[in-house]
Amino acid sequence: MEAFVGKWKLESGDTENFDKYMSALGVGMIKREMGKRATPTQEITKGGDNELSISTCTGKIGFTTIIKFTLGEEFEETTLDGRKVKTKIDLEGNKLVQTQPGDTECKITREIQEDGKYLMTLEIPSKDVTVKRIYAKQ
Repeated sequence: MEAFVGKWKLESGDTENFDKYMSALGVGMIKREMGKRATPTQEITKGGDNELSISTCTGKIGFTTIIKFTLGEEFEETTLDGRKVKTKIDLEGNKLVQTQPGDTECKITREIQEDGKYLMTLEIPSKDVTVKRIYAKQ
């Protein structure tokens, strides 16, 4: 879990599939265009034993979200696209696995790769949409 702590900036990502991902969530065209242009920064901090916080700032677009959670416990989250979802994040080996159940269930997997980069995989299994985004530590 300690490997995730720090500030991370989007380095690369699959823009085409990110558009499909946002579309599958019902995000309108204008917000999708803004999302594709965003170069988010995520700051991950550790609180108590199993407590983490992830702050995501979209940069010039000006949206910020902060989620504070205890591993394995469900919490309410308002996503960057405005959905209110119940979320749960578990530590599975060296991965943080987030599930967002609902009308369109999402799975977000965060892992630190061997090269020290942070890989975020966003999936909507029911719509067969997967996006990979790579963040570099700042």
